[in-house]
Amino acid sequence: MEVPDKFAALGLTYDDVLLLPGHSDLAPDDIDTTSRLTREISLRSPLISAAMDTVTESRMAIAMARQGGIGILHRNLSAEEQAYQVDLVKRTQTGIISNPVTIGPDATLEELDRTCGEYRVSGLPVVDGDNRLLGICTNRDLRFTPVAEWATTKVDEVMTPMPLVTGDVGISRDDATALLRKHKRERLPLVDADGRLGGLITVKDFVKSEQFPLASKDADGRLMVGAAIGYFGDAWERATGLIDAGVDVLVADTAHGHVTLLLDMVRRLKSDPATKHVQVIGGNVATREGAQAFVDAGADAVKVGFGPGSICTTRVVTGCGVPQITAVYEASLAAGPAGVPVIADGGLQQSGDIAKAIVAGAE
Repeated sequence: MEVPDKFAALGLTYDDVLLLPGHSDLAPDDIDTTSRLTREISLRSPLISAAMDTVTESRMAIAMARQGGIGILHRNLSAEEQAYQVDLVKRTQTGIISNPVTIGPDATLEELDRTCGEYRVSGLPVVDGDNRLLGICTNRDLRFTPVAEWATTKVDEVMTPMPLVTGDVGISRDDATALLRKHKRERLPLVDADGRLGGLITVKDFVKSEQFPLASKDADGRLMVGAAIGYFGDAWERATGLIDAGVDVLVADTAHGHVTLLLDMVRRLKSDPATKHVQVIGGNVATREGAQAFVDAGADAVKVGFGPGSICTTRVVTGCGVPQITAVYEASLAAGPAGVPVIADGGLQQSGDIAKAIVAGAE
C-alpha cells in the first residue's frame, strides 16, 4: 500500500544526521567564521543569545558582542527599561562616547556614586546647565571624603576643575591616544569652540578593543545589540523607543510567527520612514511557506524553530512542529534565493549541531 503524501515527508533533527568528513588544507588560524546575521549585519561568530528573561539582559548582550556574536534583549520588561538596557550596552567599549553620562556641580557625592554604579563607570564629567565642561569627578576624588559625608558634600567641592587636558570634537583615534599617553590620563573629554562637552574617550575602551578584537561593533565603534518586540499592545512604541536608544536590530518574533499581525508589523517596520533603516528579523517559522511570508514582508532575516528547545513546551502544548534540520532546510529554500539569512533557533545541544545547522542552510 502506498503511503499518502502527507505522511511520506521525512523529518530530520540534529541527532538524525552526521556530516561527511572531507579533505581540508586549512590551519585553525586560517578559519573565518564570519557570517551574516541579517542582510546588512555580519558577525565574526555565528552565535546569538536568546531573547529570554533567563538569558539576555545588558550584561549578557555586552559579553556576546565582545566575543563577536550578539545578544537579543528580552521583552519581559517595560519599554523604557528595555530601551535603557540598549543604552547600557551602547555605552560600553565605545570608540568615542558621543553622549557621555554627566553630572552637575550641585549634585551630591552620593548621587555621583549611584550614577557611576548604574553605568559601571569610575567617574563623570561635570557640566553646567549649558553643557559647558566645568571639571571631572572620579573615584580618586571620592577617596579622600569619608562615606558618611557623601550625602552632604557637593561634586564641585571635590572635583578636579578646569583647565583639564581635553581634545577637540572630531579628534582622530591616534591623536587621542597620543594625548592620553603624553599626559598619562585615563579620560579625554572632547569640547567644542565654546567649551561645551561633545564627547569622551577613555583608555579603558582602547584596552577593551585590543582585548576583544572580534567584537561586534556598529559604524560608530559601539557594541552591537538587538531587542525583541511583539505585535500587540505597545509594540510600535516599544520599537521606536528602542531605535531612539540605538538598537541595531529588532527581532519581531512569537512562538508561531506565521501569523498576519506579526507579518504586518514587519511590513510596517520596513516601510515606515522612521524605522525602515533598522534591520528586522522575523520569526519563528518552521516551513518554506512561513519563511517566504517573512521574505515577502521585507524581513532582513528569518528565524526558524518551532519548539525544538529542550525546555520549550510549544510542541507538547500545541501538537505542532517540524524537526529542526528539516525546518531550517525548508526555510532556506525560500530565504536563500532572496538573499535573506536564516537563523537556526533552538535545539542545539552539542557544538557539532552548529555545523549541522549551517550545512542545512542556516547562516
